[in-house]
Amino acid sequence: MTTRALVLSLAATAFGCKSKDEPKPTGGSGSGTATAETPRAAPRPSQAPQPKLPPPPDAGDPKKVALGHVLFFDKRLSGANDRSCYSCHQNEDGNGGHDPIAIGSGDKVLTRHSPVIWNVGYWNNAFYWDGRAKTLEDNAKGAWGLGNMGGAPAGAKPEEVTAALDKRAADLAAIAGYKPLFEAAFPGVKEWKTEHVTGALAAYMRTLVCNDTAYDKYADGKKDALTEQQQRGLDVFSGKGRCATCHAPPFFSTAMGVEGGAYFNTGVGTNAPEDKVDIGRMKVSNKPDDWAAFKPPSLRNVTKSPPYFHDGSVAKLDDAVKIMSSGGIANKHKSPLLQDAKLTDAERADLVAFLGALECGGKLEEPKLP
Repeated sequence: MTTRALVLSLAATAFGCKSKDEPKPTGGSGSGTATAETPRAAPRPSQAPQPKLPPPPDAGDPKKVALGHVLFFDKRLSGANDRSCYSCHQNEDGNGGHDPIAIGSGDKVLTRHSPVIWNVGYWNNAFYWDGRAKTLEDNAKGAWGLGNMGGAPAGAKPEEVTAALDKRAADLAAIAGYKPLFEAAFPGVKEWKTEHVTGALAAYMRTLVCNDTAYDKYADGKKDALTEQQQRGLDVFSGKGRCATCHAPPFFSTAMGVEGGAYFNTGVGTNAPEDKVDIGRMKVSNKPDDWAAFKPPSLRNVTKSPPYFHDGSVAKLDDAVKIMSSGGIANKHKSPLLQDAKLTDAERADLVAFLGALECGGKLEEPKLP
């Protein structure tokens, strides 16, 4: 299925789109009946039933979760003992990245912005901005072994990365405080390896669930959970603004929960010389149509997690909304699904107010390290 067909299918499912062949109601007499002179008001999307999140992904053994929780905050995983997973996903940044471009171990400047990882377990065979990792365990290994945390030497071959991480896993498991955590999470194991660390990290990250936003309460029937302005903003989001094309609720990313993800060229980052443009999904798929296409992030916690986009190029949410609602940035492969919605200032203000209803209530709690 093409990305366009996928998006249209999801939009129809989420918002009950009617067929163009569906017969139109005829006019007539009597109170409350639409006529040619008094057309029926269009229904407000905000007043229809809203999609709800499915149950959270299974995190597995709580003892693995407990080990992964500690590892997530431990800088000793990194090559220079200076970066933990949490370093790029802190509470004060909405659990996304603080810097426009992530800073890895040894203060190495990486290539992309660190996204918010609330609900990361819902991604399906599509991790990282370009979907190159198939599982959360693969994602954890890539972040740990390569530039983010530098757990392996720069330029190491895949087998050398695994060997370096195996040694680091064994060293961690030998620490007095860690030993009982490893043994409880993986009973009977005699030789600690990469897979044990990445398995525990993935188990913990699957518990990072955001399902307590004002939107979720509203979808559950608590109709005062959204202000009137936020309800108007939801009307814009689901209607004129066309935001649901890339950010369909309840995930608020059309790509989340979809096998292999979905990728869109919005034009962000394409104003550089062509040989300097981050080609995004094309690097994975080798398809020219995927040039500079990226997975749309979830908008949950978006008001708390500037800067925005895969390159961290926009500091203010209102500016990010302006770019997207005006149809993105023109380039040779911009998605035809992005069109100028021609929002008024008032409509855009309502839309931004609605995005405030996607703020996550939880925070990451730092455990006591061994």
